[in-house]
Parts: sequence; structure tokens; C-alpha cells
Amino acid sequence: MKHAVVIGSGPAGLMAAQVLAQSGISVTVCEAKPSVGRKFLMAGKSGLNITKAEAIEPFQASYTEAEPWLAPMLSAFDPDAVQAWAGDLGQELFTGTTDRVFPKAMKASPLLRAWLARLDTLGVTLNTRWRWTGIEGNMLCFDTAEGPQTLQADATILALGGASWQRLGSDGAWSEILSPLGVSLAPFAPANAGVTVEWSAYMDKHLGAALKGIALRSGPYASRGEAVLSRRGLEGGGIYSVSRGVREGHRLVVDLAPDQTVAALIAKLSKPRGKNTLTNHIRKALKLDAAKIALMQEVVVPLPQEPKALALLIKSLPVKHAGLRPMDEAISTAGGVAQAAVNEALMLNALPNVYAVGEMLDWEAPTGGYLITACLATGAWAGHHAAARLNAV
Repeated sequence: MKHAVVIGSGPAGLMAAQVLAQSGISVTVCEAKPSVGRKFLMAGKSGLNITKAEAIEPFQASYTEAEPWLAPMLSAFDPDAVQAWAGDLGQELFTGTTDRVFPKAMKASPLLRAWLARLDTLGVTLNTRWRWTGIEGNMLCFDTAEGPQTLQADATILALGGASWQRLGSDGAWSEILSPLGVSLAPFAPANAGVTVEWSAYMDKHLGAALKGIALRSGPYASRGEAVLSRRGLEGGGIYSVSRGVREGHRLVVDLAPDQTVAALIAKLSKPRGKNTLTNHIRKALKLDAAKIALMQEVVVPLPQEPKALALLIKSLPVKHAGLRPMDEAISTAGGVAQAAVNEALMLNALPNVYAVGEMLDWEAPTGGYLITACLATGAWAGHHAAARLNAV
């Protein structure tokens, strides 16, 4: 029986293992950490968003310049396929108001347990505390709790993640192995990251508050969502969606009243203030909460008194920042194995029968189900191609 080794136990690696095993291939999964799927489990702590229930065309467009590359894989394993896969593992799903799809349990752990049980029934072997250290001849080398070990594989699937969240296993150290072997790599960069803001002491009492019902823009990237005023700056889904623009050097602009026009704001702000202070007038006239008003006062001192200038500021508040948070705090990373380094099956051109999948490939996407879906899709794609190649021999 042909033997495949999958290195890495995130969604991409486990999906590749499942496809290979279902195709009659003997599969061994090697994971550097003591347990599998650590980043997957962490991602599910606030609700596991596995995909988004939208038409395939806008779904694929969210991958921007990587869309032409990933489109065949996302078509072969689309959002409907993701939902069917989870359902087959006994996980009931629901679709939220923004078309994001979640397990009813919300957590990742029930899904992961069911998935590992399925892999066990398929005969997949799981080695934990096996850290990949390179390739010598036709042997894969590992550091393990029992000392150095080697495995021979007819096909190898590398599913080693990006370069964020090192404590969970995604440290990008594999780049130091692949680069000397002739694999073309794009530099790592943070994606879906928070923005660093050096707040004044005035903001202390507002830290931890959420800016709800806002719109954000940075260059060509825009979003509707929330942002949290954290001690380190701005975080949250709305910020993550435009963080690429910040990384590329564009301004970060916040619309504090996206459902109101400038004209409507001017009309409300032009009403008599009476004895109200300007901030009380803004709060009462526009129903802006304390966090939004505090952000305005932090950014622009003093606030303009004239209604039109104030309305324009509310609709386009420029936030001074010091760039993105460090890469290890980012939800995902851009960069990694370049498209030119792999063929259509995701096999590395420099290493026959070795495939790369998931976040270690050079693509990026916003949060909202896109990240996990592409990891599953690339894992399935490489698994099918590797299995077909092995079964044809």
C-alpha cells in the first residue's frame, strides 16, 4: 500500500489526510505540538465560523489577486461542500444574519473530536510531538520525544501554517527548510491584524469598549463591523477586514454614523444647543455613544464647532496609528510558498511528490469563513491529486 505523510494537523492537513485515506492510501499525520488543531481550536473560542453562505462568485472574489489561483479549488470544495462535510460529521449548523456559518455548538472542539474519530476509523496514524526538520534523500526527518526519527513517504503534504501565533504551532520555521531547497517564498506579513494606536491617558476609561455600527476604510478596503478600543489600539472584525490597507500604507478612516448622510448630520447638529456642551449636543442630537465621542476627541483637539465641519469629521474620522500589531498577534499571514513554486496540483516544483496546502501558501483573505474554507479546499485539492498520482502508479 502506498504511504503518504501529512505534516501539520490544522484544517488543511487533516482534510488532506481524510481524502488520501478515503482513496485507499496509508496516511501518517505528524504534528510538532502535543495535540492537534491548536489554532483551529483557538479560532473557535469566540464561535467557529467555518464558511460563508454566499454565491461562489462573490465568495471567490474575496481572495483578491489570489482568486484566479484558488478558484478551481474553491469551486471543487465550495461553501456548500464545507457545510456538507461538517454535517456528515454530525455537526448541526446555522447561518447568521451576515451569512456566516457556524456549528450550533459554536465551539471547534466537538467538530474536531468527530473529525479525529473519523480519521481513526480510516486508519490514519497520528504522531504528536514530531517536529519536521527537513528532507534527506527520500526520507523525512523529525525531532521527537524519543529522539530523531525518519519516515519514508510516497507523497508528502506540507500543511505547516503561516507565521502567526507561534505558541500554537504556526511559526513559519519551515521557510528555513524549504528556501535552501529551491522553493520560492514570498515574505511573511501580518494579515487580519489589529492596529497599534498610542492612546493618551484620556482614553483609559474607554478601553475595552466596542465601537458598534461603524464603517471603516483604508485605501481600497472597506468594511462594516465593530472595533474594540483595546490598550494596544484597535482590534476586532471590522479592523481586521481593512488591515491590509493599513499594511500597504493607506490612511485608516472611520465613519461613526454610516447610516446617516452628511446632510442629515448637519441638520441635526444645527439645532439649538441651549446650555449643552458640544459633546452633550453631539450625544443627544446624533445618539452617538461615549466611546465614539471619546475617539473623536482623542483624534481631533479641539472638535470643530461648525455643524458642517463636525458632520464631515464624523463621517470620515482619520485615526492616527503606528501600523499593524506584530505578526505573531495576527489572525493570519500573507506570504509563504509562492504560486510559481507549485504546479496546478499544489505539488512543489522543486520537490516531486511534496505538496503545500493551507496558510503556508501565499494567499490571504478576510475573516468570515474564508480562511478556513480555503484551508479545507486546498487540503482536499492536494489530497485528491496526490491520491490519483499514487493510485495511477
